[in-house]
Amino acid sequence: MERIVESGVADAAYICDSSAECVEEASKVVSGARIASTYDELLDAEIDGVVIATPSALHAEQSIRALERGLAVFCQKPLGRTEAEVKSIVRAAENADRLLGVDLSYRFTEGMQQIREVVSGGGIGHIFACDLVFHNAYGPDKAWFYDPKLSGGGCVMDLGVHLVDLALWTLGSPKVEQVTSRLFAAGKMLSSPEQVEDYATATFDLSCNTVVNLACSWKIQAGCDTVISASFYGTEGGLNFRNVNGSFYDFVAEEFHGTSRKILATPPDAWGGRAAVTWARQLGRNKAFDPEIARVIQVAKVLDAIYSNASRGASIPEAA
Repeated sequence: MERIVESGVADAAYICDSSAECVEEASKVVSGARIASTYDELLDAEIDGVVIATPSALHAEQSIRALERGLAVFCQKPLGRTEAEVKSIVRAAENADRLLGVDLSYRFTEGMQQIREVVSGGGIGHIFACDLVFHNAYGPDKAWFYDPKLSGGGCVMDLGVHLVDLALWTLGSPKVEQVTSRLFAAGKMLSSPEQVEDYATATFDLSCNTVVNLACSWKIQAGCDTVISASFYGTEGGLNFRNVNGSFYDFVAEEFHGTSRKILATPPDAWGGRAAVTWARQLGRNKAFDPEIARVIQVAKVLDAIYSNASRGASIPEAA
């Protein structure tokens, strides 16, 4: 919300949160905003849209209620904990004919914008493989992230959602034909539905004859704050998007042909909040439903498959 206000595209008219401490902090960022004591009070106010930044378990209910009141919605990721929740939110936006956005922010980095442009122009030929990584040396600092009923999952839901989105968005949303995965908690294969994973690997095959390999984690021994990368390998070249020196914010994008490389984007790039500002700008032009948002259903479907298809691996029989 802070970036929307700073951009001058829209004003923050109201703040609503069950935590008095959060309200106080938000008021410092968007001074002059009124305080709504309940969500219903907020929805009854004369506003054009709401920005939802609550625990994942609340996203579907709060988004649908706002859309049914005729308000546009911008929601933090994940839009929903399951494909069913995401579908219900998108359906509500379509029925209400209201704009719906979700904070899949890495799409809006200059590096990934450049990479997608090269891919769509056929600059590296047929892409047959994609490697995606998002490792954090830390885990979330709020308890609800570790409750699967509230969060919907662990590092896959928190970080993997960005990776799945980047792959499908970059490649033009091809059909996902098969998913295999493994989930871990504290160094062991996940065994209890009461746990969330802190390390995950997944492989999915796409209808465009591309294999995607994904790895993400919390609290890993990475030697830096975070490791983020997306690599695309084609028959005529390669592309790589990666963070710089463990930074959460600085990224480089490069294009490879043989042993040569071309820089596509470097820091600085003020991409933080760009997704929200883009939504607010679009809202200023047109409040109507944008069918593009339906792409997030496919992302949710892949996340569902990662969780449901997590495998303990097949044993190899001993030689006779």
